[in-house]
Amino acid sequence: MRWSDLLRMSASSLKRRKLRTFLTVLGVVIGTASIVVMISLGLGLQQSMYEEVEQSGGTTSLTVTGQQGYGMGSMYIGVSGMEEEASEKYITDDVIEELRSLQYVKSAEPVINVQGLALKGNYEGYLDIYGMSPTALEDMNLELEPGGRLPDPDSPELELVYGNGVIMNFYDKNSGMGYWEGEMPDIDLKNDKIFLVLDQDTYYQSQYTDVMAGTAGGEGSESGSTGGPKIARKYVVQACGVIAGGPESYNANSYSVFCNINRLRDYLEKEFRGRAIPGQPTTQSGKPYSKFVYTSAKLQADDMDHVEELSNTIRSMGYNVSSNIEYINAMKSQFAMVQAVLGGIGAVSLLVAAIGIANTMLMSIYERTKEIGVMKVIGCSLKNIGEMFLLEAGFIGLAGGLIGNILSLLMSAGINAVVSGSGMVSGDTGISYIPVWLMLLSMGFAVLVGMTAGFFPAVRAMKLSPLAAIRSE
Repeated sequence: MRWSDLLRMSASSLKRRKLRTFLTVLGVVIGTASIVVMISLGLGLQQSMYEEVEQSGGTTSLTVTGQQGYGMGSMYIGVSGMEEEASEKYITDDVIEELRSLQYVKSAEPVINVQGLALKGNYEGYLDIYGMSPTALEDMNLELEPGGRLPDPDSPELELVYGNGVIMNFYDKNSGMGYWEGEMPDIDLKNDKIFLVLDQDTYYQSQYTDVMAGTAGGEGSESGSTGGPKIARKYVVQACGVIAGGPESYNANSYSVFCNINRLRDYLEKEFRGRAIPGQPTTQSGKPYSKFVYTSAKLQADDMDHVEELSNTIRSMGYNVSSNIEYINAMKSQFAMVQAVLGGIGAVSLLVAAIGIANTMLMSIYERTKEIGVMKVIGCSLKNIGEMFLLEAGFIGLAGGLIGNILSLLMSAGINAVVSGSGMVSGDTGISYIPVWLMLLSMGFAVLVGMTAGFFPAVRAMKLSPLAAIRSE
């Protein structure tokens, strides 16, 4: 019997039992959609992780920090009795040059991370500021709102790039109300100029002194006169760009503020002239360290395959190293477990559908016993009879897999629409991500499950006695 005849007979048999075929296919549809959607949730989280890594410099990025924590103090008493700084593993300009000379290093740039206080009218908010070189900022692949740009390295002003979630850090000083209390601060970070306070200790001390002076009431209060408390400088700054996305659209840089490292260093050295800059190491007597110490160094390896070797080299030099590759490898194993669990849950539905296919095929055999007997009598081979039943089961699996994939795409789109803007995941992928290979694999799996479920009924049909089948009613 030709394959065309087998296909025609299999399709005709399924058409004659429309309701039963529909219900059996429906079971496969539900099972396929369950597996695809469940696995897509794990893939969506994994894809969001990859997008977050790209926002942090990509797979070739490394972050190098010193071995000692800032502010702990480090000195020893020399032979002359003078205080001298001990040799510590800090990130200085000399270390940056040393890192740049290492094999496989494409670029090595210093990073300064400081906390600032932003003031605008009655609003104030805390800023997590990162001073970085133009090269390091470009490597971060920041997506800015239309009209935005990175800080101009030649500008004498401190230009800021705000994260899209920074506005959520502001609150009204008088009422204490802010974004988290249901009141959106009346600030346009993209266009408004704000005051930036770097010396927060001095600022709050002066605020406390003013309050106490006002409480004492006295016109003789001299808090603002010569000899009174030191007043913290307020620097006027403005944004050159804002990271794309609404306040609730989370990404790796949502709550960070970026600026040119040279301008930030100039402002810090001007503000804390003669004093230790917060976060900088000091001697036990509180004297500033002789060299400017950076918070960290951002490195770019020339190739992803060299990241691990480069990390080991830097660690042997006495520095701490973290890389996006290490983060990805750590998360991959967790995502694999999540996908296995979710896929297993979905597979239960497809197992139930397989039982339905087997039941449908067995019922078909009982209803077509005489037809099978006639086919055997006129010379149809056992192989052809088995192939016919396997084709019917395969058709059910194929139809269920195809419709199930369409349903899973609709469900995935619905899930992403519900969670969009909620900040549950970063990036544009959404919480559910269905790649083409998953759709093809699920369809193939559905066909395989269908044919596997139809194997036993096919064997049973092949074993029917021709004469007994013809005599049966």
